[in-house]
Amino acid sequence: MAEKRDYYDVLGVSKSATEQEIKSAFRKKAKEYHPDLNKDNPEAAEKFKEAQEAYSVLSDENKRKMYDQYGHAGVGGGGSQGFGGGFGGFDASGFDFGDIFDSIFGGGFGGGFENYSSASNSTRAKQGSDVLMRMDIDFEEAIYGTEKQFSLDVVEECDECHGKGGFDSTKCSTCNGTGTITTKQQTILGSFVSKTTCSDCGGTGKIYKRKCSECHGRGQVKKNKKITINIPAGINTKDRLRVSGKGNPGSNGGSNGDLYIEFIVDGHEFYVRDNDDIYIEVPLTLTESILGCKKTIPTLYGNVKLNITAGTNSGDKQRIRGKGVENKYRKHKGDMYVLFKVYTPKKLSREQKSLIDKLAKTDLDTQEIRNFEKFVENND
Repeated sequence: MAEKRDYYDVLGVSKSATEQEIKSAFRKKAKEYHPDLNKDNPEAAEKFKEAQEAYSVLSDENKRKMYDQYGHAGVGGGGSQGFGGGFGGFDASGFDFGDIFDSIFGGGFGGGFENYSSASNSTRAKQGSDVLMRMDIDFEEAIYGTEKQFSLDVVEECDECHGKGGFDSTKCSTCNGTGTITTKQQTILGSFVSKTTCSDCGGTGKIYKRKCSECHGRGQVKKNKKITINIPAGINTKDRLRVSGKGNPGSNGGSNGDLYIEFIVDGHEFYVRDNDDIYIEVPLTLTESILGCKKTIPTLYGNVKLNITAGTNSGDKQRIRGKGVENKYRKHKGDMYVLFKVYTPKKLSREQKSLIDKLAKTDLDTQEIRNFEKFVENND
């Protein structure tokens, strides 16, 4: 008989490996060597059995201590006392591999192991899935915060039967209260099982003499409810709020999932938002641009006076600190950026044309203009 390999080497972990590292290593080995996934590999079955045996010992604190001190002899003389034959083994330990196999096979593990119990899975309370809905809100509502009320169909536990679906429960005779129907099959690789949810009791292990008329045996009822939420100031497009317990219903007494509300914020006629900063385009006349001026700027929190320096051009920008979005959602306050755009009049009176003409005859050249004119001359 071949000498047993070191259990740590079998799983590929160090002797100081944590419980989670050992579990993760076994999950990888189980997926790599499971016979159902390696039908063309004759060695897979034996390697899988070896990994099972190693995990059964190293995942148990007491067995691991005995193994670290005495080796294979400390855990049953090489496995003969602690591990059943074939793949149905681990009878003595009563160890349940269900959670690991669920993660590999997505919970629908067929062709399983003799002592793998899916009854606990079928009757286990499971939380319902979360629900996502989208809500449009105005620009001002997002900036300053608001309260919203809306109607929502919510599935809740039936008040009449308290979620049981009926009254006067008895053990299901079809599955003997396990919630599952087990079919065994003997193969050369060991004892394989196929477990399915009992159709008579729906996996609960119970049947009721009298079905609840309120929920028609489902244990849950749909109700239309008014939901009120407080939207904090500073919410932005794609931000989400969680409303606890308003998602899809759970099963086997599990709680409801959560409702997530994703916001879509409308635009504004003058303001442009970039996260918590606000941009606004301010028009300037030709004289305001040339001579400079004081300009009234509308901010989110009222008007402020801004000094516009002489010679301001289109595209120039000034920052007003602390006048952006006061985001209570992120506990941050942005800035406001003022972008200037100089507008040239298209219609002038005779007097205005005369003044512009006189201005044109003065020396208005800038260094940029002179550089450009020199370039033109050299290019001729």
